Amino acid sequence: MSTVFVILLVFTGLALWLGIAWLDYKNNWDLTGWLSGKCQNPFITEKTSQVSNQQKDKTISELKERVQILEKIVTEPAYELNKKINNL
Repeated sequence: MSTVFVILLVFTGLALWLGIAWLDYKNNWDLTGWLSGKCQNPFITEKTSQVSNQQKDKTISELKERVQILEKIVTEPAYELNKKINNL
């Protein structure tokens, strides 16, 4: 192999890698992860994961509100009195 061929091969590989990295950045793809075997589908954008994270955050906040309401109910004196009456 000649020196020119090796240099062209290296620069072509570098150009391909930079092109893939640019596509990852521009389109929120994960082509570099896909090429290295870290993910199954490189075209899943972060927006879908953000939506699921937003749904998880919403569910967590709703559950926290429910727990607060249950804590208020359990700590009320009327609840303790009702529990003692039911035990009799």
